[in-house]
Amino acid sequence: MLPDLLLDTHIVVRWLSDSRKLSREQLRVLEAAVRRAEPLAISCMSLLEIAVLASDNKLRLRGSLAEFFAALEENPVFTILPLTYEIASEVSAIGDGLRDPADRAIVATARVHKLRLVTSDQRIIASQLVPAIE
Repeated sequence: MLPDLLLDTHIVVRWLSDSRKLSREQLRVLEAAVRRAEPLAISCMSLLEIAVLASDNKLRLRGSLAEFFAALEENPVFTILPLTYEIASEVSAIGDGLRDPADRAIVATARVHKLRLVTSDQRIIASQLVPAIE
């Protein structure tokens, strides 16, 4: 089964750390996907972003970064999507509507794979570059 949803970085962290920080709609959609045994996609850029934020002490995880990544890797619901030439080309096509390189890569990943993006990032939502679940 192919994924229908791509999780933005902060959604991954909230889902695994404190799901109370998700909106009702985000929680509803994620729980429904899990009930249907649908995979949840994560961009490889989110892994990099989580690692950088953790190393800069800008992200508090319940345990260590290694434990967080192990929990992510062991959970069969998650599918990590790699950065491809097609996604990199889509980043270029997005233009400068989004400045953050990770945001651009995540949006490009959603566009290339035709996924809905679960996000609370108002810049991404306002850009209307990808269907978003707020």
